Amino acid sequence: MTPSTFLARILDPGLEWVATHGAVAQNRAAARPWLLAVAIQETALLERFQITTGSGPGPARSWWQVEAPTIGLLLKHPVSRPRLLAMCQAATVRAEPACIWRAIEGHDALAVGVARLLLLTDPHPVPIGEAEGWATYTRVWRPGKPHPSKWPAAWAAAREACGAAAVALQ
Repeated sequence: MTPSTFLARILDPGLEWVATHGAVAQNRAAARPWLLAVAIQETALLERFQITTGSGPGPARSWWQVEAPTIGLLLKHPVSRPRLLAMCQAATVRAEPACIWRAIEGHDALAVGVARLLLLTDPHPVPIGEAEGWATYTRVWRPGKPHPSKWPAAWAAAREACGAAAVALQ
């Protein structure tokens, strides 16, 4: 899927859903390219689950490759907990890490919500530059196998797609 298609089909509708059901609307314009860049970095917009060399999917789910323990942390965090509970109720998903983890593989709006909440729990401002974006990605996502060489292309593709989408909306 192209970044522009991902914006139109997944991220923008998901952010609207999150604003409605999770009360997370602040900094949406700033968060949008970063969330897109992370999805590109994590999955190249190809799969909603982690691809492994073995049989079956790995432990990460959604376009953002979130694992169940991370969802457990969101359910304990004072900023994200009430929002995630509201989103789970709206999505008719039991508010338990394993249930949310399984749901985000196919429920794209909830997956956007989980990714957005991870960014919301970071005490730093939403990143607007490539270097800040990488620092936030490594701090918030804590990737097991970071690929810093891929980040500039992911960031550039996200910024380009978001810029083109912004012009199209005017």
